[in-house]
Amino acid sequence: MSHSVTTATTTTSPGGEGLNLGYTRTIPGVLKLGQTLALLVALLCVSCVRGWPSWAAFQFFQVVVLWFLVAFLVFLLMHVCRVQRKMPCINWPLTEFFHYSVGSVLLFIGSVVGAVKCGGVSALVVGSVFGFIATFLMVINLWTSYSVACGTQPGTSLSMASHCSITKLENLIAFCFCLC
Repeated sequence: MSHSVTTATTTTSPGGEGLNLGYTRTIPGVLKLGQTLALLVALLCVSCVRGWPSWAAFQFFQVVVLWFLVAFLVFLLMHVCRVQRKMPCINWPLTEFFHYSVGSVLLFIGSVVGAVKCGGVSALVVGSVFGFIATFLMVINLWTSYSVACGTQPGTSLSMASHCSITKLENLIAFCFCLC
């Protein structure tokens, strides 16, 4: 009677199914961590102050900051846990692009209103400054996600790629003028 023993070893590669902690060391990962930290500081500064000079302005600022803080945590966990690979039916770069577009506009409006209505309260000024920092990081992340969404696809010609980069530059300039 013969017996045979078969052993199988499994290894996980960096592109495997485990956690992708290396994402936090990439530029988009560092930007998401920076945005999360800036929004958290802004939320804490505004939430710890009693007697806001303008209740409606800081309530709007607080809602916008809290909403996008939760959204950034979801996107960060999505990338670390590789959820986008498990849900290919959603166009994740386009989803993040729209999120950053809406977020940067609303957060910019909230930060401007917060800076104007702060009434000299230092914690509210700091909260507004961190709102502006998060807005700046959002615009950078918007630019990088737009580069991914509009980047060259395999099989496209060079003239299409140059047209795409010209369109990106024109759209970024138009976006900056809309913010001013």
